Amino acid sequence: MSEQRNAHKVPEQRSESHNKARVQKTKLLRKKMHKIAWPWFSLSIIIILFDQITKYFANHYLTLNEPFFVLPFLNFTLNYNPGAAFSFLGNADGWQVYLLAGISIVVSIVIFIWLMRTQRSDWLQAFALSLLLGGACGNLIDRIRFSYVIDFIDFHIKNWHFATFNIADSAISVGAFLLIIKLLFFAKNN
Repeated sequence: MSEQRNAHKVPEQRSESHNKARVQKTKLLRKKMHKIAWPWFSLSIIIILFDQITKYFANHYLTLNEPFFVLPFLNFTLNYNPGAAFSFLGNADGWQVYLLAGISIVVSIVIFIWLMRTQRSDWLQAFALSLLLGGACGNLIDRIRFSYVIDFIDFHIKNWHFATFNIADSAISVGAFLLIIKLLFFAKNN
């Protein structure tokens, strides 16, 4: 009789210890999730939205290749770029759109995973990756929608003009610079 009672208690004890283990795992997972860079994704989304809104206005209110004076060193000049940075591959037959979109998708996935694994406390890396992800996705949206990227920011000194760019390009440039600084000067010595 006592053996039957003990037989019934063993599964209860197992169940109770199993529940405790599950609760501990859940707490550890929550603690780990709390430390990752999820809040930084909101910055990427803000960059994408700001980039797409400014491109919408540039595309609808500027005339192609006609400068709109803003400051003595800044014009807004609508430009369509089917290539990469500095119009690299811009004169190709159209295959570059698929290549550059594919590269953008792969890079965005890699950055997304890297950002997911970044500790929230590693703010410099998380900030840099958020900028890179937002910029890459902003230009990817253009490539998919239009087969080109809308550029409109035109810095110049007298008659010398820097390549026309957009908000996404700015985010990518700043993010890449910060990531290089982080990796060169603040990387852990493992």
